[in-house]
Amino acid sequence: MSRDLDTLLLHRQSLVVVPTRPGAGPDRRSRDGLAVLECDLALRGYRLTAPLHAALARQSPVALKQTGTALLRRIDLLTGNERRHQPLFLGFPDRVPGDVHELLSARMHAYLRNQADLTCGWCELESSVDVLVPCGHLICGDCHHGAYCPLCGTELTAVRARLAVRLPFTGRAPRDVRPPSAARDIPAGAELRFLRLAVEPAADALAELGRLLARQTPLSPQDRDDLAVLLDNATADHGSWLPETIPVRETKATVLAELLHRDLPGTLPALAARIGTATDVLRLLWAWSGVEPDLLADKPPRLRGVPRPLRRALLAALDALPLAGAAEDMLRHRAAWQRAGEVLHPYEYRRRYPNAAAAFAVVRGTDLLQHPLGEALLTAPLPTAGAAGGRNRLTVSTFASRVEAALATGDVPGAVTLLAHRPGELARRLHHLLRTHHRWAPDAPCPPALLPVLPDALRRVAPGPLLGAYGRLRAPRPDNERRLYFPRGHTARTHARTDWGAALPASISAPVCALIEAELLRRAAGHGRFDLAFLDEELTGLAAPAVERASARSLVAVPRGSVLRLPDAARLRLFLYWLQPKGVRVDLDLSVAFYDADWALTGLCDYTKLVYGARTAVHSGDFTSAPNGATEFVDLDLAGLAAAGARYAVVVVFSYNDIAFDELPDAYTGFMTLSAPGRSAGPLDPKAVTQRLDLAGAAKVAVPMIIDLAERHWTWTDLNLGGDGGLHDVRRHSGRLGTLASDVLHHFTPGARATLADLALATAAATTDRVLIRSGGTVATYHRAPDEPVADFAARLRDRQGPVHTGPFDPTVLTDRHAFLALLAADLPATPSLTGTLYRLHPGPLDATPGLDRLTAADLVTRFAPEA
Repeated sequence: MSRDLDTLLLHRQSLVVVPTRPGAGPDRRSRDGLAVLECDLALRGYRLTAPLHAALARQSPVALKQTGTALLRRIDLLTGNERRHQPLFLGFPDRVPGDVHELLSARMHAYLRNQADLTCGWCELESSVDVLVPCGHLICGDCHHGAYCPLCGTELTAVRARLAVRLPFTGRAPRDVRPPSAARDIPAGAELRFLRLAVEPAADALAELGRLLARQTPLSPQDRDDLAVLLDNATADHGSWLPETIPVRETKATVLAELLHRDLPGTLPALAARIGTATDVLRLLWAWSGVEPDLLADKPPRLRGVPRPLRRALLAALDALPLAGAAEDMLRHRAAWQRAGEVLHPYEYRRRYPNAAAAFAVVRGTDLLQHPLGEALLTAPLPTAGAAGGRNRLTVSTFASRVEAALATGDVPGAVTLLAHRPGELARRLHHLLRTHHRWAPDAPCPPALLPVLPDALRRVAPGPLLGAYGRLRAPRPDNERRLYFPRGHTARTHARTDWGAALPASISAPVCALIEAELLRRAAGHGRFDLAFLDEELTGLAAPAVERASARSLVAVPRGSVLRLPDAARLRLFLYWLQPKGVRVDLDLSVAFYDADWALTGLCDYTKLVYGARTAVHSGDFTSAPNGATEFVDLDLAGLAAAGARYAVVVVFSYNDIAFDELPDAYTGFMTLSAPGRSAGPLDPKAVTQRLDLAGAAKVAVPMIIDLAERHWTWTDLNLGGDGGLHDVRRHSGRLGTLASDVLHHFTPGARATLADLALATAAATTDRVLIRSGGTVATYHRAPDEPVADFAARLRDRQGPVHTGPFDPTVLTDRHAFLALLAADLPATPSLTGTLYRLHPGPLDATPGLDRLTAADLVTRFAPEA
């Protein structure tokens, strides 16, 4: 998807950039044109705020046409409405045949009437052929002896096909299929999203750039695209926007490489202050060479030549690091560093930067007796130096190996002493530490050596490891549990295995969880006070974002693993669009697999079975190529599916002929809500689109979501399933799909992972004495007593206990308030006098409030960053 700055502001902040005419008043000639634009926006689910309406009204008719056309195009790009979407069967879903083979039979019968010399599909001889029912194949009388078709093995119900009612397939729609009336364009329950005027686009862009640079987790592909746009539009004076610290090292490398390409001499002084590890240098070299600096490539890329000033600066940065730490760091990416040495030439400056040369000697396994700097390097201050394999080489005893050796012998105090020097690694290994302690001392409480050092160590831990440890330790877990892992990579994949180990008792994990909760409250208190906090109960289903590097670009940034309530709409319409490269046939298939409560496959709806049950799931028809783009749909009757015995619906996109998604010019999937069967403004109604997901990566099977039909929840998975060889469909992968879906739902069980509700509650407890929690149509109000500790107040909020007043929501409670709001949807009324901070997943009227600072889920996590 091409993205410019205007599209970025529209997507991230619902801001519209309007070219202005200084001193101009409303242009009466534009009145009708503005009304037409508002009508087109309403069909897409958007409306204008008063300042934006006034700005558009001041434009001339020609300028308004240009601005409006560009705005509609950008909105269509976000929702997927920029493409033409035509289902294979016109009149979908009502006119899709219950058995597609019946349609084939009817057509073959029609051909048979018009062409008498058709050959048999089995023996290929010209003979008297019949149309077999239900498969529709043309077989001669000599070849179909039994009750099965010899070509496909289908059990036959008849030989001669009856002429079926002809159904619309391609071409014009039947006369009785009319465009929806204006009244039917807007389904019941549809809501309008506000578009706001970008008063100072440059300042808004600068604020977005600052948020991305302050992120504490790796950027998603969409955020990386946005970062590139923002850097292109940033001022040449990087001192005005470049922070001293960029927490995510990949982001830091991207920014520094961009600045080096712009102004090499002017950026060099900023390198030394921002390179803290040897891997920072390697990432910068990759970014300088135009390679994603995540170090995830299967083979180290060929690097771009480095000018001498930059070479000296990078070698100086390496030389300033402790030699043992730098060498160990470089050994983690040995092959990549060997390639980096080809452009850095470390031995050319071996006397000026001896530590850098020594680190490369470790990486290369240099025979020091044959090296001109060998004698000096043999005396280098490394943990282990000397003969190795009969030749003089420098070797390093790594930090990880020393920790593993301590844990293998049950030396938990020794492991704690080592890990205390690396707080992030300590947080990642907390569960391992505690379980090792429990295995060697089953009746002992929490390790005595851990609790004294943990508070200070936690102060220096980034939010990702901190929340990961909290989610891992907070909930009771069974022995030998099934665990899910997400390998680092450009494609979102996962694998699961049984973790053969005993569960931790609460007596060991509870004290550690209490310390983590105290640290979260301490960090939350550093962002000022609010008059009140307003939270949604359903935030408990939103997972705290952690693995965003491989997240797909999407309309709504839902963290992977989030569990959300299904809309009240009667039906969901799934959609899939793709465009194949020139000269390559690509057959994608939108499919749904249905499982019972024990994950046994109960049915499917795909290209092999267009109708499931009593039309509770209907497929629009199978396109097998898309030279000009193709779209497939599946309509799901949620109540009907549940009544028919299906518990789970797993949505899958297959590349049938084994073409990876990243080879396609354009491909996306998603779903929309319908208030009644078939009621929408066209097959794909942009205002009803709830989520849209780009298909990308070296994958051929995508699983975007899992629907729990009994609980009426959907889990956003955004995952890919491995598969090669083509002929991908539900029947081939049904067992693996069921296992994956079961593991994912178990892994993201509410309460077993850190959620946005944990962050919102910590913020509310630490920054205000009045907290409102909305659940359904009621609001519960909690007050902190004057002498109540913040930790106790936070515990009451988490457990929903203590004195509480419950009643309907009163909109005046937000009037003239400075508030913290964390909502599932911004469906509260706009309040001009309200100021503060807002996180919301879905848009709503509250977005029109000008005094609110909008946060994304990743921004909310960033507020819990450690002190610099």
